[in-house]
Amino acid sequence: MTEERKNLWKDWRLHAVVLAIVLVTELIGTHQFSVGPGVILLLPMLYAIIIGLALYFTPIIKDKQSKNAEPLIILGVTLLIAKIGVIIGPSLPQIIEAGPALLLQEFGNLGTILIALPIAVFLGLKRESIGMTHSVAREPNVGLIMDKFGFNSPEGRGVMAIYIFGTVFGAVFMGLISGFLATLTPLHPLSFAMASGIGSGSMMAAASGSLVAAFPAMETDILAFAGASNLLSLSTGLYMSIFIGLPLTEKLYDVLTKRKDKKDQNKTRIGA
Repeated sequence: MTEERKNLWKDWRLHAVVLAIVLVTELIGTHQFSVGPGVILLLPMLYAIIIGLALYFTPIIKDKQSKNAEPLIILGVTLLIAKIGVIIGPSLPQIIEAGPALLLQEFGNLGTILIALPIAVFLGLKRESIGMTHSVAREPNVGLIMDKFGFNSPEGRGVMAIYIFGTVFGAVFMGLISGFLATLTPLHPLSFAMASGIGSGSMMAAASGSLVAAFPAMETDILAFAGASNLLSLSTGLYMSIFIGLPLTEKLYDVLTKRKDKKDQNKTRIGA
């Protein structure tokens, strides 16, 4: 172990701050309230990010702590991916029983690539857009990007930006949109229950909570379909990103940037 790593574990200020944030957020607990047919769910993870961001701008957290926190994030994600891998094996029978509709749902996540990536390139984002749009950027996807590109890479910054954004606004958005769409469209509530399982426990809980509030008689079925859907996203989503999502994003990024560069060159020639 190098001297730098030893100093990382000896950074008592960083560990004390993290412990204090965890204790405070767990004491606050989970809260939810209704907005029409939707439900807004406030979780400890949301408080932790807000408190951590606020402390960064105080004398409590210095540059040393922020730098030491970077490798610990990678370690935390690695442990989480290991946990997900352990969950996948025993859950395979449940996944098989879920049927073809649930098994094919992961292809829906490719929509983040086909829709969001062209917009990101149009707005002038560079390789950050690969990390931002290759998936919904939850924990397994963060680990994938960190492993392939590194934490300080453009792709790493992109996936972390969407991860933080999703943590802060994802549960709120999913809680509102699922309730409103389920009551305003002719689609079956169970289709929205299946769609709520995108690989994030907090987003699934918010979305299924809205559906249960709107259709209380179907509570058992909604929770069962949402749980199976989320389990599938956790189990197969990482492999979908590895073999299809990320390679497709990189290829499409190359195509889009080449087209954008040609258009810029043509505009420059015309202007000259």
